Amino acid sequence: MKKTIIISAIALCFSVVSVNAKSINESAKGYSVESVVQVNPFCVSIAKGDIETVKKLIDLGQDVNKKSNGMTPAMYAAKFNRTDILKLLISKGAKLKIKSDKGLTAMKYAKQSNAKEALSIIEEALS
Repeated sequence: MKKTIIISAIALCFSVVSVNAKSINESAKGYSVESVVQVNPFCVSIAKGDIETVKKLIDLGQDVNKKSNGMTPAMYAAKFNRTDILKLLISKGAKLKIKSDKGLTAMKYAKQSNAKEALSIIEEALS
C-alpha cells in the first residue's frame, strides 16, 4: 500500500509539473541577422592564381588597395603565396603596410600561411 501511495504521489507531482510547464519559444521580432561573406572577383582571381584575369582587371581600373572582406589584394596574394601576382600588385602601387580589419598586414598573412616566397618579396619591397 505504501508503494502505491508513493508512486501515485510521484506521478501526481510529474503531472502537475507538466501541466504548469511553459514553453519558452520566443522569436526575435523585427530583427533579422544575415551574415554574408563576399569576396570581390578581383581577390578571388588572386586567390586562385589567375594572373591573366588579375592583369585585365587592373587594366580596367581595379584599385589594387581596395579591401574585400576586410583584406587588400596584396594580403590575398601573400596569404595564398601568389608571388607573380604579388610582384604585379607591388609594381602597380599596392600598399603593403595597410592593415586588414583584423589588424594584420600582408607580411603577417604571409607568415601565418608559411608563404616564404611571398614573405621574402614583401620584405624586399619594404626595405
